[in-house]
Amino acid sequence: MKTLSLAAGFVPGRMLTKDNLYDWSSKTMICIAISAIILGAWAQRDQIEEVLDRLTSLQWGIAYLAVVRSLFVINIAALLWRFILVLFYKPARTCTDSELPTCTVIIPAYNEGRHVADTIDSVAASNYPVDKLQIIAVDDGSADDTWDWTLQAAARHPHLVTPLRLKRNSGKRKALYEGFIRSHADILVTIDSDSLIEKNTLRNLVSPFITQSNVGAVAGNVRVLNRHQGLIPKMLDVSFAFSFDFIRASQSQVDSVLCTPGALSAYRRDLVMKVLHTWMNQRFLGQKSNIGEDRAMTNLILKQGFAVKFQSNAVVFTQVPVRYKGLCKMFLRWARSNIRETIEMARFVFKPFRTNRLGVQLNFLHSVVNLFGATFMIFGTLGCILWEPQVFLAQILLGAELMAIIPGTFYAFKYRSSNALWAFAYSLFWLAGLFWISPYALLTVGNNKWLTRTLPAAGTVTAAAIRQPAKPAGSAVGRSLLPV
Repeated sequence: MKTLSLAAGFVPGRMLTKDNLYDWSSKTMICIAISAIILGAWAQRDQIEEVLDRLTSLQWGIAYLAVVRSLFVINIAALLWRFILVLFYKPARTCTDSELPTCTVIIPAYNEGRHVADTIDSVAASNYPVDKLQIIAVDDGSADDTWDWTLQAAARHPHLVTPLRLKRNSGKRKALYEGFIRSHADILVTIDSDSLIEKNTLRNLVSPFITQSNVGAVAGNVRVLNRHQGLIPKMLDVSFAFSFDFIRASQSQVDSVLCTPGALSAYRRDLVMKVLHTWMNQRFLGQKSNIGEDRAMTNLILKQGFAVKFQSNAVVFTQVPVRYKGLCKMFLRWARSNIRETIEMARFVFKPFRTNRLGVQLNFLHSVVNLFGATFMIFGTLGCILWEPQVFLAQILLGAELMAIIPGTFYAFKYRSSNALWAFAYSLFWLAGLFWISPYALLTVGNNKWLTRTLPAAGTVTAAAIRQPAKPAGSAVGRSLLPV
C-alpha cells in the first residue's frame, strides 16, 4: 500500500484542479460515449416496445412494470428537485480567526500503522488558530505499530496532540466516545485515520456553525485518496463526487444531510453530550450496535431539531478498497447501517421535531422508496433475465449506461476531468458485481460485524488503561466561542 506521507510530495489540493488530460480529445470521448448510448437506446426502441408488450401479457410483468414506471417518475422528479437545489448551493463563508470556535479533532485508529501519523500531521498543518485547536488521537487497541506512530506524531506537535490508547480493541464507536468525553472545545471533528485534509479544510468545515445559528452538524466533502491504485478507486472517485457534491449539496439546501461521513464531520459538542449515552448504548434487534456510528449521530442531531449541512470546500481525501472483497464489505456495512437508521429515523421524522421539516421528510421518503423499490426491481429484473435472457439482457445493460450519464456528466462539468468516463464502467461493474448488496443487507440487517475485523465483547475501559490528556498550555480550547 502506498504511504500517505505528506513528506512524500502529496498535495491534496492538486487533485481538485483541472485534469491535464481534459483536453479536446477527452471532451470528444465523453461526448461520443454519451451519444452512442443515447443512439443505442433510440435504435432499440422497437425491441423495447416488444419487451413491454410481452411483459404486459403476464400478471407479474404488469406489477413489475408498474413499479419500474413509478420509480422512474419518482426519481426523475427527485433529480429535478435536487438539480434546482444544487444550482443555488454555496458553501458557507469562511470565518476569520477571531470568529472561529474552539475545535477538537478526534482521530480513531486501528492497525493503521504509519497512516495515522500522516493523518495527524495533515490536521496539525491546518490553517487554524493553534490556541483554538486540540487533536486527540485514539489507538483502538491496535495489534501493530499504530501506537508508536501515534506517539511520534504527538512528539512533533506536543501542544496540539493528545495520544490515547485503549487497552483492547473495542470498535470505532468506543474510540470516538473516549475522544468525545476528553474534548474541551465547542466543535468536535471526527476524521478517519487513513485520510488527509487540505490546509483550509478545518476552517471551512466549522464556519457554518458561526454563520448559521441552528447548525448542529456539518458533513465534509470526501474524495478518493488512492484513486491511482486501480480500477475500483477510479470508479469510486466519480461515485463519491456525485454522492457529495450533488446529493449532499441538495440535502444541505433543506438543512437535512442524512449522513455525516466518518471520514470528515463536525458536531456541536453540547448536542453530542446530550445524546452521548444513547449513541454509545444504541441497540438493534437486542444487540449493541458496532456499525453506523456516523449515521446514528446524524439522526440524533436532526432529532434535536438542528440543521445538518454540507460544506463542499471542506475536503478530505480517504483511502478506499482496491479489491472487490474489501469493497463488498464496505458497502455491506453502509447498507446495513442505512437500513437500521432509516428505521430509526421513521420514529421521529413525521413528528414536530423542528419547524422546517418538509425537506427532511422528502429526503427520507426518497431514501425509503429507493431502498425497497430498488430491491424489488433487482428481483424482478433477475426474473426477466432468467425468463428471456436474449431479449432482456441487452436492454438492461443499455438502461444501466443511460443512468450513468447523470453522474458522468456531472463529474465532467464539476471537475473538468476525463475521469468522468469511469461512471460508465462503474455502472456495468455495479450491475455485474454489486447489485446483490441491498437485498442481502435487508436479509442480514441484524449482522453486527464490522466485517474487516472481529471485535471482542463490548466492555468498559478503565481509567488506568487510557492515557489521560492534559489541556494544551496556553490554549483557548474549553472556552465557549459559539453564539448562543
